Amino acid sequence: MNATEAINPINILEKLDWLEKDDLEFKSARGGVPKSLWETYSAMANTHGGVILLGVEDDGHISGVSNLKNIKKSFWDTINNRGKVSINLLASRDVQEVVHPSGTILVIKVPQANRYQRPVFLERNPLTGTYRRNCEGDYHCSEQEVSRMLSDRAEDPADSRILKHFSLADLDQTSVQQYRQRFASHKPTHPWLGEDDRGLLLKLGGWRRNRHDGSEGLTVAGLLMFGREETIREVLPQYHVDFREKLSDDPQVRWTDRLTLDGTWAGNLFQFYLRVIQRLSVDLKLQFQLDTDLFRKGETVVHEAIREALANALIHADHQGQGGIIVERYRDRFEFSNPGTLLISIDQLLRGNVSECRNKSLQLMFMMIGGAEKAGSGVDKIRRGWESQHWRSPKVSEQVQPDRVLWMLPMVSMIPEVSLERLNALFGARFLKFDKLEVQALVTADLEGSVDNARMRQITDGHPADMTRLLQSLVARAALLQEGHGRWSRYRLPVSTGLSAKKSHSLHNDVDSLHSDVNSLHNDVDSLYEDDRSLSKVQNSLHNEELLTLAAPARERQRMSPKDMEKIVLDLCRGRWLSRNEIATLVARNSEGLRQRFLNPMVEHGLLRLRYPDKPNRTDQAYTAANGEN
Repeated sequence: MNATEAINPINILEKLDWLEKDDLEFKSARGGVPKSLWETYSAMANTHGGVILLGVEDDGHISGVSNLKNIKKSFWDTINNRGKVSINLLASRDVQEVVHPSGTILVIKVPQANRYQRPVFLERNPLTGTYRRNCEGDYHCSEQEVSRMLSDRAEDPADSRILKHFSLADLDQTSVQQYRQRFASHKPTHPWLGEDDRGLLLKLGGWRRNRHDGSEGLTVAGLLMFGREETIREVLPQYHVDFREKLSDDPQVRWTDRLTLDGTWAGNLFQFYLRVIQRLSVDLKLQFQLDTDLFRKGETVVHEAIREALANALIHADHQGQGGIIVERYRDRFEFSNPGTLLISIDQLLRGNVSECRNKSLQLMFMMIGGAEKAGSGVDKIRRGWESQHWRSPKVSEQVQPDRVLWMLPMVSMIPEVSLERLNALFGARFLKFDKLEVQALVTADLEGSVDNARMRQITDGHPADMTRLLQSLVARAALLQEGHGRWSRYRLPVSTGLSAKKSHSLHNDVDSLHSDVNSLHNDVDSLYEDDRSLSKVQNSLHNEELLTLAAPARERQRMSPKDMEKIVLDLCRGRWLSRNEIATLVARNSEGLRQRFLNPMVEHGLLRLRYPDKPNRTDQAYTAANGEN
């Protein structure tokens, strides 16, 4: 390889056993250690970790690190200077040299900071020096994001705060009594049942005494679990819960059932749980099970999994975050979405036996009525329930800006016959040569629109190295197309096959599109979840090829100048209407980030026009170039 050729980062990561699960950033070192390296260090540490290749240009070409000894000394001096960087997360093994014919690369592995280390910030001030990472790169955190990280690192759980000037009179007494009944049914001999309401709440964490100053009172957990909607909103203005059911095939019927905060019920978490768990479990056509005495059980492991997933969203939510808790039921899947971040990595979450909880009192309250597990076993119960039906593995994903966690529980076979038929039609005799794991990757790309290293680990429990080799082998055989690098790598079936036309009703729409309008919740709560606008909707296959050619530079480069990206967007929208998700799919970018960074400013500056200018948050909103013809 010579200096004019771009680097293949997979080769470097494989050499160091730092594989594709890691985020990736190129940095030039022409002038020494760049200042932007520290912003990336902060961003990666505060998100999912990652790898920095120092001595590689933005376009992937190697420029090399000259005077390596001085560069390394400057790096270690700075990272250990508390006036420059709040904490050093690196050991000596995390900084490695890779000698290449075009120059030496300094490879820096940044681990994910745990909840007690975040925020990782620069220049002594977390409010001005904290960064995070999304698929567009590093961004400066808002004061609210920093505050939530500081709250998560506190020893006291978020729901343990005592609320001044609140009392038992602010609770919905019907909810308290119904909770007692559930508690007694689940644990009929428990000694806490003999306590009065205040005593029971004290045991559960809904009432708290502060030994330091002698104060006591209702806690955030007590109010969330048993309060009335209006009193909860006094403390948590962003609080919102919403259940949506869509079982009709009629496109004119948006929801077949809906439960949201409308003033007709108490609006607390306990009442939401009671109402929603019934709606989620009704009419599930599952084979019955027998208990140890060979009597028919009233519920299956799938019912237990659904109950755990619902309680998980309520317990682990950041109830001060944006968007509220959204639970949706479709014919082929359940979706549970809550504000906040995961307090452990997704890999730790899937391994189980690690318990990190944002709201420990809420967790205890749900445990006492059989709604939740502790010690990290809840995720195991969800996965075990789905495995019992040979359904596709549940998928967990995170989003930033705003922070949200999404669980998708698909009720679809691991390898559906219809998908096998499509893949057979695509690959012909070649399809018989793929092994079991390769078929699983191709089926996932077919059903879910794309597949990546993280998703394959969720499905197979495989090692990241094995998943990387698997996906790269399929790319080498032209069975998959790769988009992006590192954590943002996605692999899709060839678009020209026409399979994308099958994906518009996929059980797994892209998480970027699911949460694209969360900021507009209070204006139009129905706009939180958009339908996936796949490439197949772009008029016809001729236009697909044309648009893919126009967007190719953006798909092939993870980083490009705003000016170049703006030009590509204009070219794509010239003479046609495209939705935000269509544009995002074409350029392989985060849908929400694209809207904020490019589409909104281009509309404001008169470069783009909206199809529905009077309703900017419509889920079918589309864009066209202002000087184009359509």
